[in-house]
Amino acid sequence: MDRAPGPSVRLRLTLTYAGFLMVAGALLLATVWGFLLRDVQVVSHGPGDFTPVSAVLLRSYLPATVGVMAFLLVFGLVGGWILAGRMLAPLRRITDATRLASAGSLSHRIRLPGRADEFRELADAFDSMLARIEAHVAEQQRFAANASHELRTPLAISKALLDVARTDPGRDPGELVDRLHVVNTRAIDLTEALLVLGRADRRAFARERVDLSLVAEEAAETLLPLAEKRRVSLETDGDIAPVLGSPALLLLLTTNLVQNAIVHNLPEHGEVRVRAGASAGGGVVLTVENTGDRLAPELVATLTEPFRRGTERVHTDHAGVGLGLAIVQSIARAHDGALTLTARPAGGLRAVVEFPAEARPGS
Repeated sequence: MDRAPGPSVRLRLTLTYAGFLMVAGALLLATVWGFLLRDVQVVSHGPGDFTPVSAVLLRSYLPATVGVMAFLLVFGLVGGWILAGRMLAPLRRITDATRLASAGSLSHRIRLPGRADEFRELADAFDSMLARIEAHVAEQQRFAANASHELRTPLAISKALLDVARTDPGRDPGELVDRLHVVNTRAIDLTEALLVLGRADRRAFARERVDLSLVAEEAAETLLPLAEKRRVSLETDGDIAPVLGSPALLLLLTTNLVQNAIVHNLPEHGEVRVRAGASAGGGVVLTVENTGDRLAPELVATLTEPFRRGTERVHTDHAGVGLGLAIVQSIARAHDGALTLTARPAGGLRAVVEFPAEARPGS
């Protein structure tokens, strides 16, 4: 924004300090003169009798008064300029850091030394904001790189299949069509997942009252055939859990959690438990637990990043596209909720999503 030039804050503070000092000095001298003249009148022949003594006092002390006021003016200006410079020095550091950040240097930190005060609170808040922005930018860069890689993979496979078909006219076209169909389906699923992720981040959805326990039952019923195929027992439990949000997105959130719990489980005799209900703080909690391999806490902390998987890439019909938990976290945030992942001591994962009870997102 273009602004007209004006006096600096340091100059304005200097003039303010000098002005206050001059006013205080004038009031003090006026008070002294008042008492002095009153005493002179009392010592003289009586009230109202202005003897030459008062005139002598005026002639004697008036130059001294003018000298004192001139000294206070100079002292106020010089001292105010020095004090204002010292007081505004932290603000200059914050301004320099802001210019560096606007130029793209997000790694710079102010780290203002000294005890806590308003300037240091501002500097600490600015450092925290820079750290969050830097982490967000790094996450977006990783996401863009990973998304490009994931989208390029099915396209490269399709091109390779078509090149093979072109060089081998006698190859069974049915097999080529089937493989192209699988690759194309994966590309479509990945694109739709990216669209859902962007839609959740923008909070571009209608909101209505949703019972999360019914959503959990619907997701479990939908994925029951997959659980039976993998020999995983699926249990649901819960009470009425009202949330204000998008039914479609909340169903997608729950379905992704349950599907992730089923796929990343023991080879057989695995267990998945789903529960929705009220939390101790008055909100609503959805908990999905599953058995499985033991997971390191360092790995669990990265599972919500796009295209990160708890195990090596799994080539199955339900392997997913690596955006399941990232979508869950985005949907939870869009509903003012929070996703917490914890490794179970016996193996497996515990996913907890907590929502405010019927709190409107963004309010």
